Order: sequence, then structure tokens, then C-alpha cells
Amino acid sequence: MTEGYELYGSECSYFSGKVRAYLRYKRIPFVEYLNTPDVYREVILPRVGWPVIPVIVTPEGETLQDTSDMIDALELRFPEAPVYPATTKQRLAGLLLEVYADEWLKIPAMHYRWNKNYDFAISEFGKMSAPGQPEDVQREAGLKISKPFAGALPFLGATPKTEAAIETSYEGLLGELDRHFAVYEFLFGTKPSIGDFGLIGPLYAHQYRDPASGELMKRIAPNVARWVERMMKPPHPKGGEFLARDEVPDTVIPILSRMMREMIPVLVSTAHHFAKWVAETPGAKEGTEAVPRAVGTHMFTLEGARDSRAIFPFDLWMLQRPLDFIAGLNEEDKLRAADLLGNAGGETFLDFPSFPRLTRRNFKLALA
Repeated sequence: MTEGYELYGSECSYFSGKVRAYLRYKRIPFVEYLNTPDVYREVILPRVGWPVIPVIVTPEGETLQDTSDMIDALELRFPEAPVYPATTKQRLAGLLLEVYADEWLKIPAMHYRWNKNYDFAISEFGKMSAPGQPEDVQREAGLKISKPFAGALPFLGATPKTEAAIETSYEGLLGELDRHFAVYEFLFGTKPSIGDFGLIGPLYAHQYRDPASGELMKRIAPNVARWVERMMKPPHPKGGEFLARDEVPDTVIPILSRMMREMIPVLVSTAHHFAKWVAETPGAKEGTEAVPRAVGTHMFTLEGARDSRAIFPFDLWMLQRPLDFIAGLNEEDKLRAADLLGNAGGETFLDFPSFPRLTRRNFKLALA
């Protein structure tokens, strides 16, 4: 048994940034280890079964994988200074923004990294893959290991056809966040919420830290850059307060509205396609057929640009978190949730199309 938690990840990893910021805010003792080939071979593959970061190993030797599961497990162990607001609107808004950040902001994050910061990304991947080796060896290793990541752009819908739309949408989001963080330290007051931890994943590792993206953020959204710095070095760990009376600031509503406008049609389509896949796939309900990473492709629209992208069932697993929260509310609190969703154009969440329930089993997506 070790004295603290072991985090296996990297500075350039989207989801490592999310859980690292959480561990720092909660003052949970941890040591971070870079995801070198030795780490994959000796720790991650034996524990998880497939190459993925971040991974946490607890002092008791348990393995945690997926940042939402990590945070939920650690909140039970470290209940002081909870990152889930206790009130209806703030909690729902935080859960929704976690879904948006985790699953939708991959699009601009990946676009900017591989189309604007390519050489830097290759260098970073090379340092992880061949630590201590000469620069030319690291570059060759970086080119090799980065291919699946750079090659994922079309599956996300990041194509030449959507490039301008992605940048318009992302810069619009930066403007909305900048106006909010000009007034507030975090989304809902002076302490970070689950929504803040969702947003820090893409906004730190890809957008603040990568040089071209970082220059853009600091130039057009300096308040967002300062929020990133607060998230990575919390000014009052385990401190701060959520706003009183369940207030969701007016400056958060445009951010939620962007999520509803851009992501809800994709989520609704994903629910329909996934239900169809389950109905038409022998062995899916019995568990003999694994849930794949993608179940075909569908069309999506962003800032007037239209193209296809993969249909990701994992988005629905994340979506179950806010949907389950809404379903568990009493009638009075459902009205409060409906008021928030109505202001943001998210009424669809009150009667979202049904889809087969998902779970995670042995660190992989599965039908519940």
C-alpha cells in the first residue's frame, strides 16, 4: 500500500487535466507518473486491459479509470468541499457542462491540436514515447504514436468542410466564457464545480498549453486563461462557496445555450441510432456482442456547416448522468430544472428519447 494515490497520465492529455485539477483542489495526496511505454506495459495494460490514460491506482490497490467515475469514487472518500452543488439548477448546469466539455469540446480541441499545433504535439508525444532519447528518435516515435489521434479528426467531424465553423464556434465559446470569468472566479461562485472540472480538460491540455491555441486564448479571452491558471493552481483548495439561492449566473446561460444548439441534435440522433443498433444486433442484449466505440455515422450541423461524424454510444453513457438527476427530482425541483432548461433552449432534456441503458464493466462500455 502506498501513502497516496498514483495518477498515470500526462500534461498534454485532455482527461488527465480534468482529474489532476480535481485532485489538487481537493488536496488529495497523489504522485503523477508519465504514461511511458514501461508504464503502459507494467501498470495500465495489466490493470485496465487496454492502453488508456488517465488511470488512478488507490492506496488500497484499486484501479480507477474514466474521470467521471474517478471523481464520483473520490467524492465518497473525500466528502469535504464537494464539487457537486447541492442545489437543483447549479447541479444540473454543472452536469450538463461536464457532458458538453468531455464529449463535444473534443472537436475544437483536436482540430486546434492537429491543425494548428502539429509540430508541438509530435514533440510532446515523442517525449512520452521515447523519454531520454535524441530528438530525431523522439520525433519518429511521436509521429508513429500520434497517428491514431491525428487520424481521429474526421470521425469527430473535424474536416476541411467544418474547419471554419469549428473555429467560429470555439471563439464564440471563448467570448462567452470570458464575459463570465470577468465577474466570477468559477462557474457558480468562488469554488469549482463538476462543470469547471469538465471544462478544464480541453481548455488546459489542448487549448491553453498548446502554443498556438494558448496564444489565441490569452489574446481574445484573457479571463479564461486566468481561470485555467486558477483551476490548475487553486487559490483556496477545499475552500470557496457556491452562489446562494441556487443562482446560475445569467452569463452561464449563453454557454448552456451553445451546448443545446450544437450538441442536442447529435445526442438525439445518437439515441435513435443506438437503440436501432441494439434492436438489430444479435447478442447485444445478451451481452455476447460488445458495445463498439461507434455505431455508424450521421450528419451534424455546426455554425451552418454540415458534414458527417461517427455515432458514439459513450456520449449516451455520459448523458445518463444529468438525465438520471432530472428523473430523481421531486415535482418542485423539476420545475426549477425546467426553468433553467427553458432559459437555455434545452427543453428536450425533459422528455429525451429513450435508449438502452449503458454501464461500464471491466473498464469498457456495456449494456446495463
